[in-house]
Amino acid sequence: MVSLRAAAAYVWAAPCTAVGLALAALAYLAGARARRVAGVVEVALWPGGQPGPLARRLPFTAITFGHTVIALTWQEQHRLRAHEREHVRQYERWGIVFFAAYPLSSLWQMLRGRHYYWDNWFEVQARAAERLGWPPRRP
Repeated sequence: MVSLRAAAAYVWAAPCTAVGLALAALAYLAGARARRVAGVVEVALWPGGQPGPLARRLPFTAITFGHTVIALTWQEQHRLRAHEREHVRQYERWGIVFFAAYPLSSLWQMLRGRHYYWDNWFEVQARAAERLGWPPRRP
């Protein structure tokens, strides 16, 4: 049984998840594959584990949209699961506002002379979650 809080988190993040699912559907037509893991749709663009030449041009190894995580391979899905699940939790907290909050955090860091990605508040949080692993081990 899904709790009311969990259901609300899915609804709140739903517009972002819809974007991810639309991208996943396009990728699926090109050979990507999807599966559901712990309430999140995981997509591997190259499910066979050998990314094509296009992979070098993509600006990400994995990217999250609501409850959809798109990664290059299943191996990358596994390796980055804790990091990307933190982004899922961020979407659950921020909802569609996350689409503005994330780039604004990058812009803020750049204006302060810091790195747009490594110092982005959301990425700092996700790397902290990585250290806890998946499933999360709380201190």
